[in-house]
Amino acid sequence: MPEWVASPMHREVISALVLARKAAGLTQREVAERLDRPRSYVGKIEVIERNLSVLEFIEWTRALGISAADILGRIAD
Repeated sequence: MPEWVASPMHREVISALVLARKAAGLTQREVAERLDRPRSYVGKIEVIERNLSVLEFIEWTRALGISAADILGRIAD
């Protein structure tokens, strides 16, 4: 696995997305449906087996009904 994938900051971003998904009461399957992707896509992102691009990150936050800036603000502080 490339080092950047396992970087602490990358893990923080993914962790924040997982927490936001759970706080919204959504399953991986429900997020996948909102993203029009297979459930395995969400699962691989959440266990850091797949990279999440910036555009995918924005789509993901929209699917969760949260602000991308809020997530990034939590990570940057």
